[in-house]
Amino acid sequence: MDFLNRLGAFARRCWPWLRIPVWVGMGLLFGFVLPYTLILNKRVQDRFNDLVFAVPTRVYARPLALAVGTPMTPAALELELTFSGYSRDGGQIAGSWSKRGATYVISSRGYAGPDGGELPKRVEVTLGNGSVQQVRDAVTKDAIPLAHLDPARIATLYGAKQEERRFVQLADVPPLLLSGLQAVEDRDFKHHIGIDFSAIARAMFANMRAGHTVQGGSTLTQQLVRNLFLTRDQNFTRKFNEALMSLLLEAHYSKGRILEAYVNDVFLGQQGDQAVHGFAAAAEFYFGRRMEDLRPQEIALLVGMVKGPSYYDPRRSPERALARRNLVIQEFANTGLLTAAQTNAAQASPLGVISDGQLPHNRFPAFMQLVRSQITADFDEQSLRDGNLSIFTTLDPTAQLYAEQAITTALKGLGKRANEVQAAGVVTDAPTGSVLAVVGSRTPGEQGFNRAIDARRPIGSLVKPFVYLVALTQPDRWNLATLLDDSPVSLRQPDGSYWEPHNDDNQSHGQLPMVDALAHSWNLATIHLGLAVGLPRIQAFLKSFGLENVSPSPSLLIGALDLSPLQVAQMYQYLAADGHALPLVAVRGVVNGSGQTIKRYQVQTGQGEYQDAVRLTTWALQQVTLFGTAHSIGDSDLARLDAAGKTGTSNDMRDSWFAGYTGQHLAVFWMGRDDNKPTVLFGATGALRAWRELFEKLPTKPLSTTPAPGLELAWINPADGKPTSSSCQGARQFEVVAGSLPADTEGCFWQGVKSLFGGGDQPAVAGSAPPPPNPDTPPDNTLRN
Repeated sequence: MDFLNRLGAFARRCWPWLRIPVWVGMGLLFGFVLPYTLILNKRVQDRFNDLVFAVPTRVYARPLALAVGTPMTPAALELELTFSGYSRDGGQIAGSWSKRGATYVISSRGYAGPDGGELPKRVEVTLGNGSVQQVRDAVTKDAIPLAHLDPARIATLYGAKQEERRFVQLADVPPLLLSGLQAVEDRDFKHHIGIDFSAIARAMFANMRAGHTVQGGSTLTQQLVRNLFLTRDQNFTRKFNEALMSLLLEAHYSKGRILEAYVNDVFLGQQGDQAVHGFAAAAEFYFGRRMEDLRPQEIALLVGMVKGPSYYDPRRSPERALARRNLVIQEFANTGLLTAAQTNAAQASPLGVISDGQLPHNRFPAFMQLVRSQITADFDEQSLRDGNLSIFTTLDPTAQLYAEQAITTALKGLGKRANEVQAAGVVTDAPTGSVLAVVGSRTPGEQGFNRAIDARRPIGSLVKPFVYLVALTQPDRWNLATLLDDSPVSLRQPDGSYWEPHNDDNQSHGQLPMVDALAHSWNLATIHLGLAVGLPRIQAFLKSFGLENVSPSPSLLIGALDLSPLQVAQMYQYLAADGHALPLVAVRGVVNGSGQTIKRYQVQTGQGEYQDAVRLTTWALQQVTLFGTAHSIGDSDLARLDAAGKTGTSNDMRDSWFAGYTGQHLAVFWMGRDDNKPTVLFGATGALRAWRELFEKLPTKPLSTTPAPGLELAWINPADGKPTSSSCQGARQFEVVAGSLPADTEGCFWQGVKSLFGGGDQPAVAGSAPPPPNPDTPPDNTLRN
């Protein structure tokens, strides 16, 4: 009691001096600190309650299908694996592969797509003779009918912030990553209140002893607050706000939710203007694999990089990153997270970082333009950028890269003739119409004008197969052996002048079979045929492909039609797809952030149209590559493909074209100058080179040479187009509609008559094709008005 009396007396004596500081302190507490704390508290709660991380929309290629019989070469498979971020690392962990002889062991990463996707698995793939010979489970050795490799990521659509992130829930994070992160960055995370005073004291002592900053005292909560709410300014206000907001965050939210936000938000690297946030995105960026598949040494590297992503960048500073990683591995061991054997194995491992970051912003701009044009009808630009979507496209990375290389190699081979020459190309899947590759420039990846989609140039002789196709829809009137007149043409025009086109060799060739007229691309024969068929019919057929400005002028018959390579591909897709009018598609489907398919793009194929005529046209185009203007294909190793194709050259050799297809792929190439000046290139000397370069590398199926149901091969006298005997000299086989020819044959009587009167040149061998033209002067036709 006496003590309390003395204490009260002391307080009364000191009150005159303490009164002002106490009232000032009370004023600050209730007038500033408390309101300021309430304001920060609301800000913290509002931001954290509505926390939605900006996850960009990712764009993927098609998954690679592997089944027995699939065309495949070692070079193509390894290119696909490399582009998809697979490492040649034993094939034991997801995202890696190994090779022994002709057999590959591949550990796929699995994926979820619009068609359901596939779980991760280890497969053995054996190649041979240009195709897949065997696919089986690498563990059980059981045969697998069909396996898919996860699709490569080809582009990213970012919102306002160029932030790369893949959101994951805490339950999906590897336990070693969570425990290791706390062991290295915040050992008392489970127990502190947002600020760890003991850690601050340890850091101050360590820094004073070292004479510079060697250790920090920030908790994971403080780091998260700094990332979400504050700048990195080093001043008292920022540090005060950080501490206060950390206390508030811990007061309102569980440790689990705070840790989940940290795992998804921590900054771990940069690629150009793209920032990498979160461990899941970092796992893909540095190792090309899912976070769930990381090994201890890889987890240790990512945890170690938290301290300084730029300073410990494993690509720019591998030695520094290795030292930091091994230090973190030792911390894992010191806290009992790794055994001695695991520690030694992890520290002895290389960094294992893939060479290129897996954050493609827009690797294939020409293809992406097509994707955007097809998807914007269902998704606006804002939804694409901020919707956390996965867009699955039809792009085939191997076809795309080989098409780019084909153009580069072809132009290089032209020497000085390639100066100022631009190029473009489109590759599709012949049976389905899926667009596999789009090249918009001679410079791969060039942004800007997309010549494959936006450049409309005269297509020259590429239009001719469709003139012949319309005629062949009337098998009672025309077949491929029907004789056409290749005599001069003179047509009066509306202005009173005369249109007098001619063949490229400035000669007329009399009467010749329809297939030969197409194979050699003779203008005059085509014009006579087109006028007989009727310009309105041909114009209507071309318009059925969605083409506009199709002039009914006779010059249409030899190429007075301006189209883009994509439009040409759409036309030839009709032939390659066996008479099915399939729209070209570049998108397979769209999946949201929850893995649900919200849009699927499917093409319903019905009964083909004019299939007999289409198949006859295809057979005729196979003769083009055998002995016609594209005979360089038949003269090379590519003869094995039995490809069908057509060259095209516009007036004064301003545009060089080639469109050709196999049993699996259609490819259209164009070469020309942006200023529309002559290129000194025929279709056979320019664009055809690129086509050949592509198919010398691209695995594909040959085109069938067996007559389809409803068609047959018939022996015909090419001199008069009538059926004859196979034993007759000069007789040739033509594909015709079954039953369309007269049952009677004329026998070999015509040979004796011609020998008596010295008529006509005869091929020396029965069934042989006409001799090819002089390869030094490719007889490709040009449009001449």
